[in-house]
Amino acid sequence: MDYEATGVRCTMLRGGTSRGLFFEAADLPADPAERDDLLLRLMGTPDPRQIDGLGGSTTLTSKVAVVSPSNDPDVDVDYLFLQLGVDEATVSDRQNCGNMLSGIGPFAVERGLVPAQDGETSVRIRMVNSDSVAVATFPTPGGRVEYRGDVAIAGVPGTAAPIVLAFTDTEGSTTGALLPTGNVRDTVEGIEVTCVDNGMPVVLVLAEAFGLTGAEPHEELAADAELLERVDAFRRKAAELMGMGDVSAASVPKTVLLSAPRDGGQVCTRSFIPVQPHSSIGVLGAVSVVTGMLLPGAVGHELTAAWPSDTSRVDVEHPTGHLVVDVVVDGSVTPPRVVRSGVVRTARKLFDGTAYPRA
Repeated sequence: MDYEATGVRCTMLRGGTSRGLFFEAADLPADPAERDDLLLRLMGTPDPRQIDGLGGSTTLTSKVAVVSPSNDPDVDVDYLFLQLGVDEATVSDRQNCGNMLSGIGPFAVERGLVPAQDGETSVRIRMVNSDSVAVATFPTPGGRVEYRGDVAIAGVPGTAAPIVLAFTDTEGSTTGALLPTGNVRDTVEGIEVTCVDNGMPVVLVLAEAFGLTGAEPHEELAADAELLERVDAFRRKAAELMGMGDVSAASVPKTVLLSAPRDGGQVCTRSFIPVQPHSSIGVLGAVSVVTGMLLPGAVGHELTAAWPSDTSRVDVEHPTGHLVVDVVVDGSVTPPRVVRSGVVRTARKLFDGTAYPRA
């Protein structure tokens, strides 16, 4: 098909603290290579500014969701997440994206893939990247998606309607195990780490182990070339322990530095995606961080001693604010089992129409 002439139907949504292009699978080429080439041309990659495409010159705004009806009777839609590069022509399906996930339910209803209920609608979503399921529940008064509301999330101006995401079967999303190394604690380049995968493979390390306080601004971390090189080498070694092989061209695992809270939360984080510092923290990344910290003996577990015992919600601090996640882990069994995990996000439809790729 001559997409340069006809274009392709596309919806852009802000999902959580990310922004991306949402497509129905039937509107894209069936061949993955042809699909990826089209998406790169639509996004304007490779180019640091993405001036000739729809990208926003950051990894947080160079994301794609491909949605289709599911053949699984227990699931409504399938969601494939693709992370596109900015200045490099890369397309990766090796991770989930919980922020983009928050836009899947509204998109599915808007496109008629799932019927809306009067009041609120729940959409069962299979995350193809990890073959796990999430349920998104959001307001649909009168059978129409309502994006307006009074919920604020850090990193996004204003407020919007709540989208409650409940995750199931996210343990071992990429690696096949909640603890990919088989251990609660390992050593990488002389540094104590905990490797955990509950929707996103992450490597937990205390900020002080990298000679940092953990409260450094995003800009300061981004300008520290020596630190970023060290983070990259560190995560590659950790990935080998996690059985992930060569991850030099992959966006996972992500490194997360932990420190004591400073702004009324319960843990302060600085995460890298995978080498550049994140201006906030990913939804599933935060879920995995808290999951790991709840395990006795894990890196950062000592910080949980001050957490309230009457709630499973944990306030995670990041460079631009807070993200509250809900995680319950049964550490009395071997291996540990995730009882539940979830988060509240928001989304907003930015446009729906026809997008045209560059030649």
